[in-house]
Amino acid sequence: MRKLIVSAFISLDGVMQAPGGPQEDPIGGFRFGGWVAPYFDETAGAVIDELFARPFDLLLGRKTYDIFAAHWPYADANDPIGPLFDRVTKYVATRNPAFRTTWQNSRTLGADAVAAVKALKGGDGPDLLTQGSPDFLRTLFENDLVDEINVFVFPVILGKGKRLFGDASFPRALTLESSRTSQNGIVISRYTRAGDVATGSFEFDTPTEAELERRRNLT
Repeated sequence: MRKLIVSAFISLDGVMQAPGGPQEDPIGGFRFGGWVAPYFDETAGAVIDELFARPFDLLLGRKTYDIFAAHWPYADANDPIGPLFDRVTKYVATRNPAFRTTWQNSRTLGADAVAAVKALKGGDGPDLLTQGSPDFLRTLFENDLVDEINVFVFPVILGKGKRLFGDASFPRALTLESSRTSQNGIVISRYTRAGDVATGSFEFDTPTEAELERRRNLT
């Protein structure tokens, strides 16, 4: 079995759109492209290096694939991420049946991306690591396909923008496996699956008349 590992840069209010530069993804009038750069530091870089040190294949949404394919094959030869991303297998989710990959070692997931991801997870090979891809991530969370989440929370509020989670995410309890704070205030946390959501109550065993009235007013 292969694990599906999400890695995401997000703002304090959950936005993950266009972390890398102003022209990366200005869709919807997003004004803050490149918001990660002022905060990225040695600790964040070390965690990224740890993620990329283990064998993995990339699982990408179409827009992120296009961004990566226009950048990493042309990166400076001294940047190890370029050759690494060239070498690994890249699976692309796209709704366009005519789309053809141009970057080496790339292939599409086909018409049913969810079924394709399930098949990949059930097969042999390295873990599947996501980068960016907010639209595709929502599909993965809605179908309960994510095994691990590595989230880098940056000390900034962005307001409007594409977010990591949508309203339709599959309910899931998580275990915090590790957490650290970087020099520039990035909170980096790793979560794994922990079963169903548990609930409890701080209410009185016998509700007050005021509480009963409040409940009636809700309907």
